[in-house]
Amino acid sequence: MDNRIGEMQVFLRVVEAKSYSEAARRLLMTPSTVSKLIGRIEARLGVRLFERSTRRLALTSEGQTYHDKSVALLAELDGIERGISQGAAAAGGTIRVNTTIAFGILGLEPLLPAFWQAHPEIVVDISLSDEIVDMYLDRTDVAFRVGPLQASAMVARRIGVVKRRIVASPDYINRLGEPKRVQDLSRHNCLGFNFRRSAPVWPLKESGRIVDRAISGSLLANNAQSLRRMAIAGIGLARLADYHVRDDISAGHLVEVLEGTAGDEEQIHALYHGGPRLPFRVRAFLDFMCPRLTDFMDGRARNGRQAVQASGGRIAANSARRSSRKEGS
Repeated sequence: MDNRIGEMQVFLRVVEAKSYSEAARRLLMTPSTVSKLIGRIEARLGVRLFERSTRRLALTSEGQTYHDKSVALLAELDGIERGISQGAAAAGGTIRVNTTIAFGILGLEPLLPAFWQAHPEIVVDISLSDEIVDMYLDRTDVAFRVGPLQASAMVARRIGVVKRRIVASPDYINRLGEPKRVQDLSRHNCLGFNFRRSAPVWPLKESGRIVDRAISGSLLANNAQSLRRMAIAGIGLARLADYHVRDDISAGHLVEVLEGTAGDEEQIHALYHGGPRLPFRVRAFLDFMCPRLTDFMDGRARNGRQAVQASGGRIAANSARRSSRKEGS
């Protein structure tokens, strides 16, 4: 193992102590170990660093140059580490976030204005994709994932449960009728996904158990937003997350069919690189977003707007209290 930094530190301590034995005492080493380390540096450089005599230890001209360069290098190293440490503890910086398109648009993006009110110095670099990305290769700090988690070194923070609904537009139902049984889906245009990991089936609840029901349709897409838009346009049926379509159902743009049969429920988590030295910007983002996104998933904050308003109210109230304290002081 290359330990030239450690050897430099021993060399500087010898120069400071003007003695191998005194430097060894201060470093809790033996004099022979110190002598071997200095000898290793001299052998590598091909020069003598010290003029040795029975009375004193003096630097050669090469030793003086090595001393000056070592002091500068170690000072620069200290500065690098101090800057990185302070940067991790500081509020600012960029956080890279990845999430699905629908969850990002409906759940995450509406919360960003309130987040920036609380943390204006943090830059959010957000990528929306319904494909699973490699967090290491993409240098992602936080990813919101739906479904089973694979074993990894990532830390998972639970957000909530994703429930599915099968929906269609009123126009589609008027033209082609409403499916009353799961078996009726074979006669309907069922819109699906084209992910490599997906199969042309819908997990549906039949007789108290989940069964993969084969479906077919005129559209395969790599994102849920396309399926939602085509369902609203009356093209076919779509099986989508509750949070994705509940406002459309309330507005009358979509209706739920085969209620209670949409099948499996999956959990959504925030994944991030854990550890005791989590950068402040990542911790601030998670602490702000996770409880508000849980409210969004539970329907307590429609599209995040209520959470934004509540956050803004708390921020305004805190500002008012601070102003009152200043005026009263």
